[in-house]
Amino acid sequence: MSVLRSLVESVRSGAIEVVDLTAPLSSETPILQLPEPFGNTIPFRLEEISRYDDRGPAWYWNDIHTGEHTGTHFDAPVHWVSGRDGHDVAQVPTGHLLAPAVVLDVAAEAEKDSDFLLRVEHVQEWERANGALPEGGWLLYRTGWDARSHDQAAFLNADETGPHSPGISVECARWLAEQTPILGVGVETVGTDAGAAHSFDPPFPCHSFLLGAGKYGLTQLRNLHRLPVTGAVVLAPPLPIVGGSGSPVRVLALVEHGAAEAAR
Repeated sequence: MSVLRSLVESVRSGAIEVVDLTAPLSSETPILQLPEPFGNTIPFRLEEISRYDDRGPAWYWNDIHTGEHTGTHFDAPVHWVSGRDGHDVAQVPTGHLLAPAVVLDVAAEAEKDSDFLLRVEHVQEWERANGALPEGGWLLYRTGWDARSHDQAAFLNADETGPHSPGISVECARWLAEQTPILGVGVETVGTDAGAAHSFDPPFPCHSFLLGAGKYGLTQLRNLHRLPVTGAVVLAPPLPIVGGSGSPVRVLALVEHGAAEAAR
């Protein structure tokens, strides 16, 4: 049996589980809110063209109105000024769209502190327990924040000082970008940076360092608790929008049956 046929048979038999890491995309999907004078993305919206009626008796279809960075989405390097000379979303090499992934879980810490920041020592401790970060793979950062994704206010968790959601420290973002072999970082929050990252130096360090290093971001993931700590493979193909800085994406993980339970 060929490798590809074996893969298909393993998926059909359930030996390999396909786990959907994507939040459904609708008008209720939480979106980033930037303060004035900055521009903001629009909420997702469907505009009906026809639905088995005089406008089209046998077919139903819609126009979609959305931003590149709405819902579960892919950040390309050109999204940030530090990566302005890098790839747009249509130029991301196809070989990067399927990659190994590991899960670093700090949900317990983030539940106690909504401003929790991942630090270099946390990742190094994870590596001592689980092995090196995957070359050309994803670091998926689980904080449990996906439990809030049905409520825009709880998801953004903003007060008079700004939003509060877990993220990655400045030093760790730089280290992940410059000193590790990962392809990119995936998170459950509205963006790859912490809610308070506007006040960091530099601001939004995940965007600045990772995209500036030609790496990528995945945001608003869910179901990371269903993945093993190591051993999953992630498919994350964005729309090939020419000149696009990002794209909504359907993120899927391939997991050997029982691997998530065995790993936790």
